[in-house]
Amino acid sequence: MDRTTWRELFSLNAYWVGLSFMWNSLHVIILPAILLHLVPDSLKNTYLGLLTMLGLIIAMVVQPISGAISDRWKSRWGRRRPLILLGTAGDLIFLATLGWSGGLGWLAVSYMGLQLSSNIAHGPAQGLLPDRVPDQQMGKASGIKNLMDMLGLVISSLVIGRMLSPETRQPFGEVSLIASVLAIGTVITILGTREAPSKSHEISQQMRSPLGTQILPLPKSYVWLIASRFSFLAAVYGIQTFAQYFIRDVLAMPNPIKLTGDLLAAITLALIFFALLAGWLGDRIGHIPVLILASIIGSVGCILLLGARSPATLLLFGGVVGIGIGLFITANWALANKYAPTEEAGRFLGLTNLATAGAAVVGRLEGPMIDYLNNLNPGAWMGYSALFISGAIFMLVSALMLRCVANQKAIEIQALRS
Repeated sequence: MDRTTWRELFSLNAYWVGLSFMWNSLHVIILPAILLHLVPDSLKNTYLGLLTMLGLIIAMVVQPISGAISDRWKSRWGRRRPLILLGTAGDLIFLATLGWSGGLGWLAVSYMGLQLSSNIAHGPAQGLLPDRVPDQQMGKASGIKNLMDMLGLVISSLVIGRMLSPETRQPFGEVSLIASVLAIGTVITILGTREAPSKSHEISQQMRSPLGTQILPLPKSYVWLIASRFSFLAAVYGIQTFAQYFIRDVLAMPNPIKLTGDLLAAITLALIFFALLAGWLGDRIGHIPVLILASIIGSVGCILLLGARSPATLLLFGGVVGIGIGLFITANWALANKYAPTEEAGRFLGLTNLATAGAAVVGRLEGPMIDYLNNLNPGAWMGYSALFISGAIFMLVSALMLRCVANQKAIEIQALRS
């Protein structure tokens, strides 16, 4: 495979700017703010957690199936781009209904539909890097991908966090901007990616499911890698989801939406630098040492957040968590791409969503726990303390799992040589 140019690396990853802008705007800023007008205040964490959990279950099912289908998609435009375009078209429809939704029912239906259409595109999009990027550039390519993710996060945090006010009930202006950013990123990726016409891949009928995807078990090293990703991201998504309510309740800020956006921006600024550093460092010393360091730093940041009682300490301690996240996401994604066979990259990388969306589901399930503990002793906010402590534990467990990844990969390499 020829070396990929910087221009193509940008085009391959432009889609992630729009996707990150959309989901970070919705999950961190818009949905928590809008739900305050629709649900009881004492149960806000529960409603937010359960609503987003149901949507993420859809993502867990759809994304790996869509990725696997794209592995064998036959089209003159290639095997990934047609499904990316189809899914994004659906996104624009459901974003419109979400922006103009007037009640909890419409909000829920629009959100579920958006999870369906978005993950139809997301699974195939993940296959573009292993399709087009050689192994020796995978660390760099993963760093650029995560830079695009973080760019979308920073913009959404600063812009949407200032556009949306606590009084807003129908965020049609904010959602229109989200749709525009998503559409631009998708167009750049589709037009700027060199994807040859695809032909159907030969595969034994005995090894196919009714959907046409292989049902062979994954290598144990890949299973442990997915498990490690799951554990780390469960901590991240729990804190991310309920950050706005923590700021509203514990810090008692007059505009928690704006401070939530600033917090996410602070985390992301630290994250961007260390995400790029992780790609460079992982290509030289190996990705597993970088992942272990990321888990340790992230867990320290979670413990520090227990003492955050002012905007300054919140932003500072959040930045420590951001360093851990930045190191982790690049090193983990680079390893996932390296371990995925090129001919089945869509299936393998789609299955990483079992960790990503599964972790998000677990993080959202902490909502009822937070409300229960907060209501048990009003004013002590024990629910948020439990959130940060569990985050630190999840990250340390992720580091322990990495030893299993390394051991199993060594066994698999030895088996191939013998």
